[in-house]
Amino acid sequence: MTRRGSWRLLLLFVLAVPSLLLGLVLVTGGQAAWAEEKKNDRAVRLLTTVSIPGTAANTTGGKMFVFDISWVDQKSRTYYLADRSNAAVDIVDTRTNTLLFQLSGGFKGFTGNNGTSGPNGVTTGGHCLFVTDAPSRVVSFDTSTFPPTLVNAVTTASGDLNRADELAFDPHDNVILAINNADDPPFGTWVKVDPATCALTQPTAPAAGVAAPDRILFNVAGGVDATNGAEQPVWDPATQRFFLSIPQIGINVSSGGVVRIKPFAQAVEHTFPISFCQPAGLTKGPNNDFLVGCNTVFDTAGGVWSTTDPNTAAPIQVILNVKTGDVDTIGGVGVGDEVWFNPGDNNYYTASSGSPLRALDQSGPADAQGAAILGVIDAKDESVLQLVPTFNVPAVTGTGAHPASTAHSVAADARNNRIFVPLGANNVFPDCLTGCIAVYFHGDEDEAGIAALP
Repeated sequence: MTRRGSWRLLLLFVLAVPSLLLGLVLVTGGQAAWAEEKKNDRAVRLLTTVSIPGTAANTTGGKMFVFDISWVDQKSRTYYLADRSNAAVDIVDTRTNTLLFQLSGGFKGFTGNNGTSGPNGVTTGGHCLFVTDAPSRVVSFDTSTFPPTLVNAVTTASGDLNRADELAFDPHDNVILAINNADDPPFGTWVKVDPATCALTQPTAPAAGVAAPDRILFNVAGGVDATNGAEQPVWDPATQRFFLSIPQIGINVSSGGVVRIKPFAQAVEHTFPISFCQPAGLTKGPNNDFLVGCNTVFDTAGGVWSTTDPNTAAPIQVILNVKTGDVDTIGGVGVGDEVWFNPGDNNYYTASSGSPLRALDQSGPADAQGAAILGVIDAKDESVLQLVPTFNVPAVTGTGAHPASTAHSVAADARNNRIFVPLGANNVFPDCLTGCIAVYFHGDEDEAGIAALP
């Protein structure tokens, strides 16, 4: 049993640490500077947690440890989480912070290898929910009923045990771009959607690595030599194009980029080079800006950083203008996966599971317990406002064995500025013994009220 005083200390930690870190920006050359606190920016605070119970299909000891991408449908005020541990999509009401349902769809669950597990990506379009899974499939649900009704599933590669990973939906052409990141070369599949029924049309799906009418290969023939997978696609209605993060292009570990893709194309249209980042997460911000989430920390000399590095770490995120090609470096936020733009407060949020603020490096134990970071970046000023503690959980072997869990997923409700970060099962955050979704809030606590901890 946790004592009440311990939770008071936790609350003080959650409230105080962001204030201490407010405005910390690492600039070129590894120098540190404290930005002036903006009077109109209120700190992000922990509001509450939503407990996630284990399901009968759970593959990680009855608790949630492994999950992937999350998504908020702004119209219905609904949060969706690809919960691999429970082989489900967790559905939460963003107005009441209530778990509504754990949606099964024949998902693979966690197999011990993320590359063959699922569910993975989630997104919505109208009354349709789309989910990627292993082996190499995309699943569609109709959300006009509750719980959502399974419509159908299609395959992105025949005989391929690897997952279909992240995805994006183009409502103009009614097509999904689904990414198989674990294959070599990685590839995208064009999946047509019937917007009335949410039904998916089975694409031409030969074995992985084979060119096909409904496929774009991310290799030299496809216009980009992706040598370390492919990550988050995003649909941009302004340009009527998809954009996709490519962690590494060619043999140079520091050379990555974002590519622009025309719907139904079989080759990339344009590449925006990005250095010292290894792009992973991607989100559309104001005007023509995209925040690129980096998944590797480099040092000030351009090498991959480690705790024994003679050079200082230089963790960054990147803002890319896809009209001009300008790349602005935002220093100070550690590596992670998903990033999100919230138009409700005009901030970007980064789910950074690793950072030099934690005592590990790129080659060290990525499952070390301790604070991970929810980064808050002002989209207008392109500056770090705050680094908010989240949580990573180490793997356990032997009795009570379970995989590691990292806080790498984030999504926000633009109407109430609540930010949702799933956390693996732990005894540090309240109501998180089987796993939970931490709900943070950017606003005036006197108006909204901060949930009291026990």
